[in-house]
Amino acid sequence: MAHYAFLDNNNVVTEVITGIDETELIEGLDTETWYGNFRGQTCKRTSYNGKIRKQYAGIGYSYDAVNDVFIAPQPFASWSLDDNFDWQPPTSRPEGMGWYWDEDSLSWLEQSL
Repeated sequence: MAHYAFLDNNNVVTEVITGIDETELIEGLDTETWYGNFRGQTCKRTSYNGKIRKQYAGIGYSYDAVNDVFIAPQPFASWSLDDNFDWQPPTSRPEGMGWYWDEDSLSWLEQSL
């Protein structure tokens, strides 16, 4: 069993399905090609363990064809993508539990209980 992400014209994931193992052929075609032809969309395999294309694709993720990775949606406008294709805040998160990002103040705030 393998998982496959379907992409729109902007390389944004529109759906993720469970399909046959990627080592099998369907009508003589590799699985990405067959599923893509069947749906009329680009299809890329994705993996829960992150060993294929950086991370498991979800709806709204984008696919970077140059680097062959899936990228999560940007969590906040102030965050930037690092060289490892992970979103980073403008300042590091403080140690410990209970911190959340406040985009208005561009800072980490401690969650009160």
